Amino acid sequence: MGPVTDPYLWLEDVTGADALEHVTSRNRRTLAEFADDAEFARLEQRLRDILDTDARIPYVRRRGQHLYNFWKDAAHPRGLWRRTTLERYRTDDPEWDVVLDLDALAADEDENWVWSGAQVRRPDFDRALIALSRGGADATVIREFDLGKRAFVPASEGGFTVPEAKTDIGWIDADTVYVGTDTGPGSLTTSGYPRRAQRWRRGTPLQDAPVVVEGDPTDVAVSVWFDPTEGHTRTVVSRATGFFDSEVSVLGPDDRPIRIDAPTDASVSLHREWLTIRITTAWTLDGVLHPAGTLLVARIDDWIAGDRRVRTVFRPDAHTSLHQVAWTENHLLLVVLEDVRSAVVVVTLNDDGLETERLTGLPENASVSIVGTDPDDGGDEFFLDVGNYVTPSTLVWGTVQGQREVLRRSPAFFDADGLTVDQFFATSEDGTRVPYFVVHRARPDAGTDDPSETEPAPGPTLLYAYGGFEVSLTPSYSGIVGAAWLERGGTYVVANLRGGGEYGPAWHTDVRVAGRHKVHEDFAAVARDLVDRGITTADRLGARGGSNGGLLMGIALTKYPELFGAIVCQVPLLDMKRYHLLLAGASWMAEYGDPDDPDDWAVISEYSPYQNVRRPGESGPTYPPVLVTTSTRDDRVHPGHARKMAARLEEYGHDVSYYENIEGGHGGAADNAQLAFTSALAFTFLWRMLT
Repeated sequence: MGPVTDPYLWLEDVTGADALEHVTSRNRRTLAEFADDAEFARLEQRLRDILDTDARIPYVRRRGQHLYNFWKDAAHPRGLWRRTTLERYRTDDPEWDVVLDLDALAADEDENWVWSGAQVRRPDFDRALIALSRGGADATVIREFDLGKRAFVPASEGGFTVPEAKTDIGWIDADTVYVGTDTGPGSLTTSGYPRRAQRWRRGTPLQDAPVVVEGDPTDVAVSVWFDPTEGHTRTVVSRATGFFDSEVSVLGPDDRPIRIDAPTDASVSLHREWLTIRITTAWTLDGVLHPAGTLLVARIDDWIAGDRRVRTVFRPDAHTSLHQVAWTENHLLLVVLEDVRSAVVVVTLNDDGLETERLTGLPENASVSIVGTDPDDGGDEFFLDVGNYVTPSTLVWGTVQGQREVLRRSPAFFDADGLTVDQFFATSEDGTRVPYFVVHRARPDAGTDDPSETEPAPGPTLLYAYGGFEVSLTPSYSGIVGAAWLERGGTYVVANLRGGGEYGPAWHTDVRVAGRHKVHEDFAAVARDLVDRGITTADRLGARGGSNGGLLMGIALTKYPELFGAIVCQVPLLDMKRYHLLLAGASWMAEYGDPDDPDDWAVISEYSPYQNVRRPGESGPTYPPVLVTTSTRDDRVHPGHARKMAARLEEYGHDVSYYENIEGGHGGAADNAQLAFTSALAFTFLWRMLT
């Protein structure tokens, strides 16, 4: 390709007057077309009711003797941070102790606060470092909170307060924290994250806090945290040299970092006396070859001393991968995927080796995720979420060697009667079998009483995919998808493309940078397979994806337009010539490559959606209708991607609709009302285009 000219650079000015005027006019046009009738209002209200209902499971996290939950509903759209005890949580209507009312705080301070989390100090659990975002951005304001007094600790009284930035902070003791934040020139990496970590003492100026660790400007981030576990206290340093590469160390005497000798692309964690290493690429250790995706464990002190004896906790095969790992006090819990279906394995380490056994008593054919454990204060307790596409979630509590009980069951938010879930495999261009799930109703005239033996009639079908960053898409229940799509007669499909982690690290690493085309080929293969099986037709097949999945939607639009009848592209990357120059984009070059490198650009230029938009007619095909959405407050993926793509599509005469939410950050919505609205907009667009 020749030099790239960009007449829409002015749309990268996020809050510029001209850019916002452009956004407002496009929003107005889209809302008038899709969100201005009684049917839309009914769907929006239905989705809002699902999001706000008190019947939802209030998922919790243990901190000491309390279970904490952050809760949004119609009366509290910004949310309540609240807590209860396990004894109360077991009741049908637990009594909640409200710690912080975010709606009241936002009103009192005239700020559009969005909750971004809290770190409660161990072992006393008396203070918290609360992160508050303006409008849902990744950048947050940090403020210390007194849990006993239910009040923020003012900076004038020594409270830890950090202005808005992409901050990393954590407790050391009652009067000291580790903090990495924006303190001026040189304090951030080129990706916009902390480059250095400081040890900050209460009552002293942050600028005077000594620097403990400092990385290079081209690193992704530097993070330091303190583990206060009795008998195992340590300071851990992570220097992310790339998005998938980190050097992990522990601080020794005089703050000297002692490197944990492991591959930089491995996931390394420390728990009490144990070191776990999950390797991303094959690793030969003391003459033994460990395949990618293996989980190894060793004793930390022995490892630092040079002893390389390890125990193999998990070894993958062609159908099995490791999805989740969590410590209880004395055991490891593993969620294993077997052709994208879940099993839970308990690992017990002892002096002689280790023992493994499957966790029994869980529902069959369900997807399981570990909601939480507390390896420090909760013994061998765990919380598991169990469900699938048509079965509402169940929250299971238990202990490894003890009792197990169902604490909560989510209600059904849509009519799943007659729905069935099937798994199929499409064959990609290089022969790789790509799994995907289909949620559909059987044909009423199929001539059999067994839904598993039937196929759906060709009809409106929505294909969802992501395909990147080793993110696995496992079966999960969605009231939004059910009410807005399945209940209306649509078929829902989730594709497990390469780029995810469904078959271990190689399922991802094989498609980074030069292999990126395989993700696109997988997606196209699933689309074709859906038509070949008679599930749908091309003109009735829609696609939806966000972020990296939004990039995939842009590629589907420009590279495979004949396969789709409509596309929804949300918070997307689209201008891959400039993505590394915008916000956090530089941190993703390990995934996509460097556009300034001629070899990498030769690959990227073949698929970068913004550069590959063609005019319909002689120079290119007619694209299916597309809805592009983003958020002004997205400070991770720049809204300029969506703005510029929509403008170019409009210029070239394609059928494009655009909507930009002013709040919401990378999630696209700051509260349930916004999420209900944007979801209703996407599903209304798709239903209208495909039926």
